[in-house]
Amino acid sequence: MDENDVEIGPIDYLVVEWPAGKQPTGEALPLLVDLADRGLIRVLDLAFVHKRDDGTIVGLDIEDLGQDDPQLTMFEGAASGLLGDDDYDEAGTALDPGCSAALLVYENTWAAPFATAVRRGGAQLVATGRIPVNAMIAALDEAEGKG
Repeated sequence: MDENDVEIGPIDYLVVEWPAGKQPTGEALPLLVDLADRGLIRVLDLAFVHKRDDGTIVGLDIEDLGQDDPQLTMFEGAASGLLGDDDYDEAGTALDPGCSAALLVYENTWAAPFATAVRRGGAQLVATGRIPVNAMIAALDEAEGKG
């Protein structure tokens, strides 16, 4: 099979931080499950880390989070091999001491047909970017005269 015919969407990652002493509420988890169930994304990796007060980064098992939520445990073992120790360390540099984070790597399956057609046409994606949600909200508020 030609690599241009492999139907795979763009792969993204995100790191979500919980402040020191704050545990995840699980409120966002059903929304993640819904995205996966509807085929919009495919979860490739879901991992949790904690940054100790001395700056060391440690991995957390789902069981360590004190969550018995079946929706969370359905992602247990979601490990494609894309994340390595260097990725955990890099994510940890974004964290404040005492904080925990979720690392999520996912395929944008909704974009797979488009990405495949682009590759078949001889093109390639050379740059992507994101506008942080908080920056967008601030810009909208300013435009409406609230800022």
